[in-house]
Amino acid sequence: MYIDTALTPQEVADILKISKSTVYELIKRKDINSYRVGKKVRVDLKDVEAYKNKTRKIKENISNDTASTINGSNPILYNTESQRKESLKKYSLVVCGQDVVLDILCRYLACHEDGIRALRSYESSYNGIYELYRGKIEVATAHMWDGKTGQYNVSYVEKMLPGTSAVVIRLVGRMQGFYVARGNPKKIKNWDDFKRPDITIINRERGSGTRILLDEHLRQMNIVGNEIKGYSRESISHLAVASVVARGGADLGIGNEKSCSQVENIDFIPIQQEKYDMIIKKQDMNKPEIKAIMKIVQSQEFKLEILGIGGYDVSEMGKIIAET
Repeated sequence: MYIDTALTPQEVADILKISKSTVYELIKRKDINSYRVGKKVRVDLKDVEAYKNKTRKIKENISNDTASTINGSNPILYNTESQRKESLKKYSLVVCGQDVVLDILCRYLACHEDGIRALRSYESSYNGIYELYRGKIEVATAHMWDGKTGQYNVSYVEKMLPGTSAVVIRLVGRMQGFYVARGNPKKIKNWDDFKRPDITIINRERGSGTRILLDEHLRQMNIVGNEIKGYSRESISHLAVASVVARGGADLGIGNEKSCSQVENIDFIPIQQEKYDMIIKKQDMNKPEIKAIMKIVQSQEFKLEILGIGGYDVSEMGKIIAET
């Protein structure tokens, strides 16, 4: 992990998957160390990691559940499994994934006539499907590219949910690409640049769709990841990767175009459009809360709101892509 990085409150919020106002509250309570540069508040990435490690210790007795946020509120921490189960009774379902589209979806659910409350869990694509298999969540999301088929998600769902029928529903398309410093000083163009000895990268964590995309391309090119400078250095979000590249900590990172637009001194090189899908067990499709989700994602109102954000292809939103 690249730790010598100064972050804005918004960047901290994106890394922790909480609202910016919550970050300011954590700073005010001195839960996260901060400092000022003129009138601007800054937080070192190492202090964000320290905060995460501190909260992680509180949750060691919880069965693999990570700190989640509900519609941008404070992280919810439980000291015992019974407390976790009791709290979960307040919510209709758990939605897993990291994209802001899911935060907006949960807001729509909260405004539903039945008042459906969704608990957000910010696991990676691989871990989300695994948690779906274990019965810990009701809705997983993924953007995992299969280099053998050239398709997204379906082959992974088939392998990771043995004996379980599932429905794969398209949410959005997103452009994935390379993050490079403004002006692209290393003249990076395509995947072949990962073979260059003068290139240092910043990687994503194992299980993320972006990490899988990289590893699949490296496999096709017969490149061993550990031979690439910076391959073992992991970051936990698109925004954090872009921030490292912007500050000169790496020559190259991978992420989606939307996140890159929030960081200065970064150029984006589009590589391929990825598919971001929801995965739901077929046995759950007739549940009221799942029907509500389907109605929302197929509605014109929801599509227009996501389209208005920019950076998303909503042409197939709500379409059932596959059943396994």
